[in-house]
Order: sequence, then structure tokens, then C-alpha cells
Amino acid sequence: MKIIIKSGPLSWQATIAPTPTGKLIYQALPLQGAASCWGQEIYFTIPVVADLEAEAVDLVAKGDLGYWPTGKAFCIFFGSTPLSRGSEIRAAGAVNVFGRIIGDLGDLNKVKEGDPVVVEQS
Repeated sequence: MKIIIKSGPLSWQATIAPTPTGKLIYQALPLQGAASCWGQEIYFTIPVVADLEAEAVDLVAKGDLGYWPTGKAFCIFFGSTPLSRGSEIRAAGAVNVFGRIIGDLGDLNKVKEGDPVVVEQS
């Protein structure tokens, strides 16, 4: 399943895995929210409720898309967060990784607190 994530003139292609959370999020598209930034993570609340999956993790990879059940948040990870140690990318808590950005992540650091973020089917 392919999606596009947009913020102003910037956009990123991504894929969503056919996990329970991935399916719920894909079915809820389009989604939009105001960006919150936490280190090199962008997140925003979405109207999707999903339980923590057995495979949930708090250490993620650059480019991962995660759902944080505690905050009902769509998370985009592109580097270290305030909880990271060394080169790891650590989420605020366990997340369901449900997808991944394809290609260059460089412009993600241009998204600022409060910027609009839109997620649509591609």
C-alpha cells in the first residue's frame, strides 16, 4: 500500500505494511494534523485507535512510520530523539511500526512545529 505525506510544498512517498495497524491507518486516509516535533521525529494525533501489537518496539529505524497508541499518534522517525542514546532512534514509548518512507529524508527537518501534515493514498 502506497501513500504520500505532504507538508506545504514538501512531500514524501511511503509504503504501509499490511499489519493490523497499517490496515486501520490506510482505511482512515486521508489524514491531516498539525506537526509536533520531538527531536528528529514528527508526530500528530489521528482519529485511529489501535492496540499495541506484539511486535511493537521503542527502537526504530530512520524512515520508519510508527503508531504510538498512548498518544494516538502517527509518527515519522528520521533521526535521534531526546531519549536516544548514541546513534539509536528511540521513540517516547513502544510504537507499532506500520510503514516506511521511500527515498530521501533530508527535507523532513524543514517541517516545523504546527505545520500542517497531510497523508493520502498514492
